[in-house]
Amino acid sequence: MESITHRKRILVAPLNWGLGHATRCIPIINKLIAHNFEPIIASDGFALELLKKEFPKLKTIELPSYNITYAKKANSFKLKLIKDSPHLLKTIKKEKKFIETLVEKEQIVGIISDNRFGARHKTTPSIFITHQLRVLSGNTTWLSSKLHQKIISKFDECWVPDHSGTNNLSGNLGHAESYKTPVKYLGPLTRFKKLDLDIKYQLLVLLSGPEPQRTYLEEKLLKQLKSYKGEVLFIKGQVETEQQITIENNITICNFMTTKALEVAINESELILSRSGYTTIMDLAKLEKKAFFIPTPGQFEQMYLAKKLNSEGIIPCCKQDKFEIEMLDKVKGYSGFASIESQVNFNELFEIFRA
Repeated sequence: MESITHRKRILVAPLNWGLGHATRCIPIINKLIAHNFEPIIASDGFALELLKKEFPKLKTIELPSYNITYAKKANSFKLKLIKDSPHLLKTIKKEKKFIETLVEKEQIVGIISDNRFGARHKTTPSIFITHQLRVLSGNTTWLSSKLHQKIISKFDECWVPDHSGTNNLSGNLGHAESYKTPVKYLGPLTRFKKLDLDIKYQLLVLLSGPEPQRTYLEEKLLKQLKSYKGEVLFIKGQVETEQQITIENNITICNFMTTKALEVAINESELILSRSGYTTIMDLAKLEKKAFFIPTPGQFEQMYLAKKLNSEGIIPCCKQDKFEIEMLDKVKGYSGFASIESQVNFNELFEIFRA
């Protein structure tokens, strides 16, 4: 086998916004290694910490942070994004410069960016991963979608982690007519496999996403769960140096879990209570789970996905401020996820980096 020093180097750069962008890059990184490439991981914050734990032998680089946080109130979400946009544009510019130096220094032959707008290079094949060909923003959806399309057009290809047909997970988000950039559908991307395990937990609470909304939901659920009778595993979604586990009566609380442990935990759980983030949806679809979704307040994409799955009779949902623990009984009237297998020729997909 070729020595690692002669393998072509691919920069994999996920956005640090919740953990979803980082976790869905795990199967891509594994495929790159299997196809004899040498991935270099570039991100910041929790996303970078998580990938360091998953791939301790790979080189990692810290990129300038976008510092994306949510507004305290859901209806201020759009306003806060507009207010933060000068900082965001400045960071993207800084990131682009950083990437230019990096490509030369590390002899990088390809870039895979998961929603990092500045992670591209004009003479190096640059791929943009997103499930949002349309960006929902209420009455400004046409504008946010147009702007996003303009950014994606600066990349050589756009990879969408979903099925191409009508039986898909992302709905209108990941399926748009007449797109300028070449679009390739990868099928849902997940780091997990379905395992045949006995049920250990009646409920798994799986938190993620930017502050302060993650903390708000954590506090609300811990209060509500005091009256819950079954065994609960509560994963906070805070990636820290050490894993911490505490047990309070029937609730096991954990700050984070690495892939293998989380794969086992989800397979051992009867019901999942989580945000309706797209990566979570892909994971739960693969594992054919029943779930209840509480979309992040003010995030149009999560609200759309939760409503879509609710209207299809697959997963029920509820607004964060309206949620009561008794609502979990609604799940009985919903089908839960069924997995649809998709075959992707990664050898063909990675051809762009071999030229």
